[in-house]
Amino acid sequence: MQSKYKVGLLRANLLLAGVFPALMVPGARDLSEALLLGLAAAWLGITALLVEFSHRRPPLVPWQLLPSLLLAALLWSAGDRYPFWLWAWAALVMLPQPAWMAALNVLLAAGSWAWLARLLPPEQALAAGLTLALLLALGLNRARWRPAPHGQARARVSLVPGLRLWPRARLADDLARERGRAQRDGTHAELLLLRTRRRHLWAVARRLCEMTRRFEHCYRLDGRTLAALLVCRDAEQADQRRAALLAELAPFERARATPLARFGSLAEATRELERQPPLARATEARDDA
Repeated sequence: MQSKYKVGLLRANLLLAGVFPALMVPGARDLSEALLLGLAAAWLGITALLVEFSHRRPPLVPWQLLPSLLLAALLWSAGDRYPFWLWAWAALVMLPQPAWMAALNVLLAAGSWAWLARLLPPEQALAAGLTLALLLALGLNRARWRPAPHGQARARVSLVPGLRLWPRARLADDLARERGRAQRDGTHAELLLLRTRRRHLWAVARRLCEMTRRFEHCYRLDGRTLAALLVCRDAEQADQRRAALLAELAPFERARATPLARFGSLAEATRELERQPPLARATEARDDA
């Protein structure tokens, strides 16, 4: 299934999920309950409208923090009317999230159960607690094993749909492949590093992808650094092409080109880029080491 269809299905599911709390608002017991249900419906609806297939924002950003707080507030303020929402914690802990967010969800779930346990007979409260603990353990176990295949998939997916802009994880394999191809074909291949301001990164990245050739790829190394693998007939042509390319890519702060024939490591190339003065041009940034 293509990614755009998956996004459409996710958007439809979020909109459908937002309908349920919206329908429950008229039957709310008081203003605070109606407000919590309305906020939940609004969050789901807005998320559905804004969701897109793009990795410009990392997936581990705790976007689920707001629904976690809303769920806890609803269970603590109207737990006698919505006790079945207690099981929603198992779904929240399965989402990609940093460790502190998972710990917060577990604490909120435990607090919600403790609050609801006051309303139940002891045996029912114990059974509900054991069931919730089992579901949370299963959810956390599932989330633990998801990052590895998810990270592998991200390494194969463009950061911006339609552009040859890849994550840093893909660059190591591409460097080895292009170095071998350049040696075999007798061409000149080099790694171009660009340092930009954060607010300019995506604009410069898009322009860089548009100006490079179809078989050349670009990479986002961090929030301020881009890279591109450039292939030319010889070093002289590479100098001319790089100068013309950088003249069209402003604004950027630093640039450094390293021939793959003399390339050491990405960490070393990045340190050399940091040591350069701002606004260096490609002809000045050429690695002659």
